[in-house]
Amino acid sequence: MNWTKLGLILPPPTNLPWMNSHAALPFAEHVTGNLFNIYFSGRDTQQRSIIGYAQIDLSNPRQSLVVHPQPILSYGSLARYDEHGAMNSWVTYHNGKKYLYYIGWNLGVSVPFQNSIGLAIADEGSMNFEKAGLGPILGRNWFDPCFVASCCVLVDGGIWRMWYLSCMKWEIVDGKPRHYYHLKYAESADGIIWRPTGKVCIDFKNAGEYAISRPSVIKEPNGLYRMWFSYRGDRYRIGYAESRDGLDWKRMDEQVGIDISDNPDDWDGKMVEYPHVFDHIGKRYMLYNGNGYGMTGAGLAIAT
Repeated sequence: MNWTKLGLILPPPTNLPWMNSHAALPFAEHVTGNLFNIYFSGRDTQQRSIIGYAQIDLSNPRQSLVVHPQPILSYGSLARYDEHGAMNSWVTYHNGKKYLYYIGWNLGVSVPFQNSIGLAIADEGSMNFEKAGLGPILGRNWFDPCFVASCCVLVDGGIWRMWYLSCMKWEIVDGKPRHYYHLKYAESADGIIWRPTGKVCIDFKNAGEYAISRPSVIKEPNGLYRMWFSYRGDRYRIGYAESRDGLDWKRMDEQVGIDISDNPDDWDGKMVEYPHVFDHIGKRYMLYNGNGYGMTGAGLAIAT
């Protein structure tokens, strides 16, 4: 496939009192007609992550942006797993509820940070999210010894299926800690209590890679699973994989059809990452971030 870029649609709305930079990890939620909510993660002046949303008309995305002035989910209290930030990852819709899976993080000592996966729930049609509990739904465990983070969750054949970032180790590289994470798989009966399996779905393809993140999975009507994700050696790029069962995946990055801009000075001229792929009225779209892990905002592309 090929993707035609439609441009930067969500510059970081830095005029908000709770937000100083970034519009990271964009996620599209259909509202009505061509209207979509775009969830994103911003940062305040203390670099704490907070989740907000904007609305766009998909028929005119670059000219229709309206940013909601209030956040929908913020960081947690002292010593909680999300004390220093809450970053949206995925929204799953089930039985009239919206399940917002998010990355909760706090600062570390020997390493810069520690991540977990949290959950907030709202009624469909509402943006009044409430955290489902005081702790994360998935944290480091037997299979994920360092941390877990960005995830995609689908309800598939009555089973809740999660593909998620799993950090296996940190190493000191050039005098600084470097994380190594890839994508694993977990299952649940209710979307709240999760069973990590240890199954690696997307692994490193060479010794230069050390970060694979933000899976976005679509199950086609013929049963084929498609996944878009981020992978990083020097700079982030967007990758692509296919699977017949959602467990065993074949990386096909050469077929992803999207890359950095030809102009290195563009907002996505150095990096592309954090894709969210979704369908609307027979067309397939991708939201993604560019330079600086969302510092330059979020863009939109359409499959052609």
